[in-house]
Amino acid sequence: MRKYASLVLFVHSIFAMPFAFIGFFLALNTTPNAFEWTKLILMVLCMVFARNSAMAFNRYLDREFDAKNPRTQVRDIPAGKITAHEALIFTLINAGLFLVTTFFINKLCFFLSPVALAVVLGYSYTKRFTPLCHLVLGLGLALAPIGAYLAVTAAFALTPIFFSLAVLCWVSGFDIIYALQDEEFDKQEKLFSIPAWLGAKKALKVSAFLHVLSVIFISMPLFFSTLSWFYICGVLFFAALLVYQHSLVKPNDLSKVDRAFQTTNGYASVVFAVFYLLDVYLRSPY
Repeated sequence: MRKYASLVLFVHSIFAMPFAFIGFFLALNTTPNAFEWTKLILMVLCMVFARNSAMAFNRYLDREFDAKNPRTQVRDIPAGKITAHEALIFTLINAGLFLVTTFFINKLCFFLSPVALAVVLGYSYTKRFTPLCHLVLGLGLALAPIGAYLAVTAAFALTPIFFSLAVLCWVSGFDIIYALQDEEFDKQEKLFSIPAWLGAKKALKVSAFLHVLSVIFISMPLFFSTLSWFYICGVLFFAALLVYQHSLVKPNDLSKVDRAFQTTNGYASVVFAVFYLLDVYLRSPY
């Protein structure tokens, strides 16, 4: 289990999981649906299985590139910690478990589950033909809040879409920052990314623009839901960490990319979710 946890970098679930909880409790807070532990557990399992399959498939598909790139040679497959066959089997098992789990949630989630899998698995191919691959990754994680909302309600609504758009722009923006490390390698291997396409300076401007959009989208629920100052504090904290993230990375200094990517974004999602859940808890019977 330890080697598979290393393969999928389970700690990175901290990015999307808090937004899944936001989508779940948003549904409970704005619709007549009652809280069910079973649905909450099934939602969490869906998140785990989908992410496991996506990350393992990415490592499987990129194994040859990872072996060439000095930054990624320590990853599990090129380092020999796990075989490509094992990674593929792990992908298939988790994809199958994801489909089965959605069946026990509701019909809409089950019918849409192949679409969700197509997005999160398809992302791994996109770097081979489009610099917009960062947006596809963002879209994959953006399914978390709307998917959790559907798990409770089996119906679409506007507010969870705002959260999904916020996640899409947020994740795409920080993935561009992360991709700065591989700008030269991507050019050499004819792989596509915003940094390889536009250069570091312009790529950071695109990332900043996406993060501005993320803050706008995450603020929109204030106009469509009854939210308190807790939520406003969460938005301000989220925005402040995005600003801080961009202060860490310069076109000619990538030494703090890891801190900007993992630590800052992890705090941003978790703390924002805590503020939202405090808002819901103080105004709701559950």
